[in-house]
Amino acid sequence: MSVLLVEPFYGGSHKQLIDVLRENIDDCVVYTLPAKKWHWRARTSALYFMQNIPESPSYRVLLASSVLNLAELVALRPDLGRLRKVLYFHENQLVYPVRRSQEGDFQYGYNQVLSCLVADTVLFNSTFNMESFLTSMPSFFKSIPDHRPKDLDSLIRPKCQVLHFPIRFPDVTRFLPEHKLHRRTIGSHINCATAVPGDMHSHSHLIVAGSSSSQPCSESEEESGQQQDAAVTPEPERDTEDQRGPELQPPPATLLPQGSHPGAQPRPLHIVWPHRWEHDKDPELFFRTLLKLKDGGLRFQVSVLGETFTDVPDIFAEARVPLEEHILHWGYMPTKEDYLKVLCNADVVISTAKHEFFGVAMLEAVHCGCYPLCPKALVYPEIFPAEYLYSTPDQLCKRLRGFCKRPDVVRRHTIKVDTSMYSWEVLGDRFRSALSVSGLTATQGGQAEGSPAGCFSPSLEPVGVS
Repeated sequence: MSVLLVEPFYGGSHKQLIDVLRENIDDCVVYTLPAKKWHWRARTSALYFMQNIPESPSYRVLLASSVLNLAELVALRPDLGRLRKVLYFHENQLVYPVRRSQEGDFQYGYNQVLSCLVADTVLFNSTFNMESFLTSMPSFFKSIPDHRPKDLDSLIRPKCQVLHFPIRFPDVTRFLPEHKLHRRTIGSHINCATAVPGDMHSHSHLIVAGSSSSQPCSESEEESGQQQDAAVTPEPERDTEDQRGPELQPPPATLLPQGSHPGAQPRPLHIVWPHRWEHDKDPELFFRTLLKLKDGGLRFQVSVLGETFTDVPDIFAEARVPLEEHILHWGYMPTKEDYLKVLCNADVVISTAKHEFFGVAMLEAVHCGCYPLCPKALVYPEIFPAEYLYSTPDQLCKRLRGFCKRPDVVRRHTIKVDTSMYSWEVLGDRFRSALSVSGLTATQGGQAEGSPAGCFSPSLEPVGVS
């Protein structure tokens, strides 16, 4: 039990990371709390883990997500403070959008800064996550009335590295329709010579979401955010040859989609939205865009997937009735297999997020052959080429209108995103190094070696204990 994995919010991507590490990292032990009441986990989980993680001379390395106040835990447990401490950021609170700013919100970002100061290594799932966190510190601490700390970013930056979230991409071949299978056989899944994502080492593309990427078609309403003064409005897109998208380019001759016949009307465009049902994913923009398409008499089908929590935005109930005839699937799918089947049969996956630091759901959908449409902001320019990005709600509507009119063109498109670079198979070695006593170096990476021994979950505090 040399590696101690601690997760105060064991759900979603936080759960996925702990699970893949537990299965593939030798000699580790896991302590978690259920994914409920996030704010209380951030405030109080250090006390819980102080009492429930037993002392052991075997521990060498501690990994925790940034939900945990690591500074509190190591102060309360000096024996854990002596370990090599690794902090993993799935998201950061310095640029997290809040609907109504309150004084208490400051504490969440403040806790993350304290955790970085006591950690030995700080890992981020994307360059956008890392840079938005570090560069927002000066403005974040301006809310302190006086005696503000200085240059904390320069203390923390040397500890920081980007280590992408490791996705376990399943084999979905058996779920793919004929036209997607055909695309794979002709090398459509990826051509590394032509499908290079945005520069992973340049920070010039970093954009904190502003109001222009969160408005419905032809409407305007101001978005709230914790760091509005840091928002950057993207420049208007220009339809260059590479950015026009498939609806404006001549279609190549290829196999017709399954069930289609020459001269027959193709089946409607299938749009999928696989995100948490929360305001930071901006479902308002998504549904208003769909209603705009409906009012225009366009043919489409929609699957609205994703997890729901205690407070579901009203827009879901409001939009369901007028869109009823277009809905194929509504709500969280009962199994992962059911979820993958929907993705495999969808044509376009949409993000309307106001906040995204990585985007597992979008990459899973691309793995299943969906054409992605994402805001030209947040993490998306880091992962997706320009042709899959939109700058304004009107551009999103325009793209979807074209897709609804010519869904066959979307189904022929070769998606230029290399999902394998975000897989455990590629990233596993770097995670093993990060959790070694010596730690991760910038040059380490490549194929993971050896067979996993798995992790021990003690009976005293089993994984997921409430």
